[in-house]
Amino acid sequence: MKLLTIGALALTSSITMAADYQIDPAHSAVVFKVGHLGVSTTVGRFNNFEGDFTFDKDQASDSASLTIQADSIDTNHDARDKHLRSPDFLDVKQFPTLTFKSTKFEGDKLTGNLTIHGVTKPVSFDVKKIGEGKDPWGGYRAGFEATTTIQRSDFGVTYFIPGVTDATEIEVYVEGIRQ
Repeated sequence: MKLLTIGALALTSSITMAADYQIDPAHSAVVFKVGHLGVSTTVGRFNNFEGDFTFDKDQASDSASLTIQADSIDTNHDARDKHLRSPDFLDVKQFPTLTFKSTKFEGDKLTGNLTIHGVTKPVSFDVKKIGEGKDPWGGYRAGFEATTTIQRSDFGVTYFIPGVTDATEIEVYVEGIRQ
């Protein structure tokens, strides 16, 4: 009987290991880096985004989705941000969001469909788990970092290449609150 109870507990714990998390935007960030004129790197971020993920320690059902408000782009320079919102770059009036929806998580690679400027392409992120645990307010949190490099021209954003590099590094820092 004791063996059956232990087996049932093990089965129950493996079934409940997958958990749904809501991204906490106050403790998360979406950052990008591009080269400028071959002499420096310009760093920017998107200030408004939302998303969720399912985390399973056994990676049997991991998934993630992220929706970014394109007009929230912020490079700490108002004139440049206005230009980045224009049809030359993100064309935020026609394409108000950037989205990512995962299709597979294997090892430390999260693969999915990234949509920028109305174009959807498969992209893989290198993912690193930072940690997980109880928070001071009675909740439970998990945090990850994900990085990838895309060619912005693949998404139809070709203005001023090579003055602004085609290669665009994307870094996503996520802290999620278990639901």
